[in-house]
Amino acid sequence: MIQVVAETGSTNADLIARLNEGERVAEGHWLIADRQTSGRGRQGRDWFDGSGNFMGSTVIHLTPQDPAPHTLSLAVGLAVYEAVRPFGPAAASLMLKWPNDLLLNGGKLCGILLERVNDTIVAGVGVNLNSAPELPNRETIALSKFGPAPDRDIFASSLAKALDTELERWRTYGLPALIRRWEAVGTPRGTLLSVHEPDGSLIEGQFAGLDVEGTLQLRLEDGSTRAIHAGDVFLV
Repeated sequence: MIQVVAETGSTNADLIARLNEGERVAEGHWLIADRQTSGRGRQGRDWFDGSGNFMGSTVIHLTPQDPAPHTLSLAVGLAVYEAVRPFGPAAASLMLKWPNDLLLNGGKLCGILLERVNDTIVAGVGVNLNSAPELPNRETIALSKFGPAPDRDIFASSLAKALDTELERWRTYGLPALIRRWEAVGTPRGTLLSVHEPDGSLIEGQFAGLDVEGTLQLRLEDGSTRAIHAGDVFLV
């Protein structure tokens, strides 16, 4: 159920187009590209196209019994965490950062983009296996910094299995278990964060965990807690 193409604009865009044309893409089907020419990240940013990296997308079909769709960003993040963990150095710090980044020794290793088409979520994942982009406002890192880069196809298989497992847990045990597991490997409580909100404002505070809906809780200097539903989150 893993389809590989040599080159495409965007694996997310390709799956969205297939869904819009009426194709019933099976859950668990992955579309992976050796090269992307128009990859996209959150808020329309370019998605880095590095040779030897993982660039792929899959679909998740929602049902009325499923937890809230926005919490899939946490489940997909956990799946990427579990897929990366065996390939990372034992002494390195691997940590999820809300809403959808995976950090290795403080550098961004992975990005996740979720897009919705009717009752289907298209989940795009990019992981720096071999090389990392240079970004002006954040540190990045690749697994190759610690040794030979993992084989892309082996990693793809590991990620597909990990996401299958996380989706089963998400549907079976619901949000309380998901949030507990995310917080166990996510940003430690008390970590200083800065949040660039969609309206351009900047706020800082301490990470105070996730609420019952998976929303980031930021403790401000005056002791109050603010719910963060969207924005770019940075470690201070």
